[in-house]
Amino acid sequence: MKFRRRTTAHGRPGDAGARPVDADPGAADHDSRGRLARWRRSRPTSQPTTPGRLRRTRWLLTGLFTALTAVCLIVLASLAASIDGHSREKALDAGVDRVVTGLAREVYWNEDGGIDLETVRGDDDLASGPSAVAILVRDQNGRWQELFVHRRSGLPADLTGLAQRAADAEDTQWHSRTDRDGNPVRLAAAPAWDDDSTVGAVVFAGGDPAPGESDHRSLVVALWVGGLTLVALAAVAGHLLSGVSMREAVRMLDQQERFLSEASHELRTPLATLRLYLDAALRDPADTRRAVTDARALTDRMGRMVAGLLARTRAETGVGELDRQRLHLDQLVEGVVAECGADVTVTAEPTAVRADPDLLALAVRNLIDNALVHGGTPVEVRVAAGQVLVRDHGPGLDPALTDPFRHGAVGARGHHGIGLSLVRWVATVHSGSVTLAPAPGGGTLATLALPVAPEDVPGSSAELS
Repeated sequence: MKFRRRTTAHGRPGDAGARPVDADPGAADHDSRGRLARWRRSRPTSQPTTPGRLRRTRWLLTGLFTALTAVCLIVLASLAASIDGHSREKALDAGVDRVVTGLAREVYWNEDGGIDLETVRGDDDLASGPSAVAILVRDQNGRWQELFVHRRSGLPADLTGLAQRAADAEDTQWHSRTDRDGNPVRLAAAPAWDDDSTVGAVVFAGGDPAPGESDHRSLVVALWVGGLTLVALAAVAGHLLSGVSMREAVRMLDQQERFLSEASHELRTPLATLRLYLDAALRDPADTRRAVTDARALTDRMGRMVAGLLARTRAETGVGELDRQRLHLDQLVEGVVAECGADVTVTAEPTAVRADPDLLALAVRNLIDNALVHGGTPVEVRVAAGQVLVRDHGPGLDPALTDPFRHGAVGARGHHGIGLSLVRWVATVHSGSVTLAPAPGGGTLATLALPVAPEDVPGSSAELS
């Protein structure tokens, strides 16, 4: 069955009444649409972006994670360096103590009171090892004389004062001095008792701390390099982890921003029209009923529009699902055309699709609005076999508009807004497609194609919407 319906300015068949605005409502409405179109073209375009607060929060989390990691690594590195330094000092002291204690036990006195150092000279391990060694013996006049030396340059130039201090203390003395060449040396002085139980000799042993300090510096450098590397890796890992943890929140906020942008875009024209209706009612109380009726229809349209935008936002964020129903596409298109408020011709054949009625109505309305705003009247709509074809008689496709379905696409004739981008999204989520092509004889032909719903199985409880 085919039918044709011609919809007039108020969307009611056969109603040729004028809009309740001034003497020439068509001119006023056209002027309002023109001003709105010029404003849209002049405003700057912007895409919804992640709020700066979230970006700052992400960098703050990255900084905190990096700082915490750096503090922990600094504490651990400091402890490791301190422990290593103390361990090397203790190891050096232990080696020097072993030499000085062992040699002090090998110092003997003869029966005539003379000192015997033969055992010392025969101890290759202690007396001829890596440690510098010196033995000072007190003579009959109380002066200290060096009777045995090994690697004398590794000891301080004057040892007599240190020998006297060790003899007076009668215990091993530890000193940090410099050798003859000015290099640091760890020095131990151990007293040796003669047969009269008096300190007759002092054994000196010196260890070179330079190798241990060099190894310690290498360890500290390795700790710094490794620590900085770990801090850098922690910063990268923290930034990635904070991004992953905030990705869902960022996506939700992006969707919210886009919803607000699209809602404001879609509601701007109906609100302006509603204001015209109300102004007309205030100027002419006799026409209040018609203005209120038109205003009510317009508010219903805005309600469906917001519902469609919310459905899209919820579907994209995973909060909700599409309300897919088996519905008559021809009847839905008729209802949409009746609300468009323009000279539109509808030719429809019965066809059914499975789709969300609010989203599909929003897509069809956007196609018709695009034909009215960017094309030219009359606008012809044809429905058949799951397809909605909208043809205008305007100048045709804008050659400067490479992708008219992209959000915020700008051509030579102005900004195209988000209407067509919503149409493509609706077609995509319903496994369909939408195209724009030059129409034969001029103008543009928009085609929204959806899969045809199968016929109801006999006895099924499914109903057409």
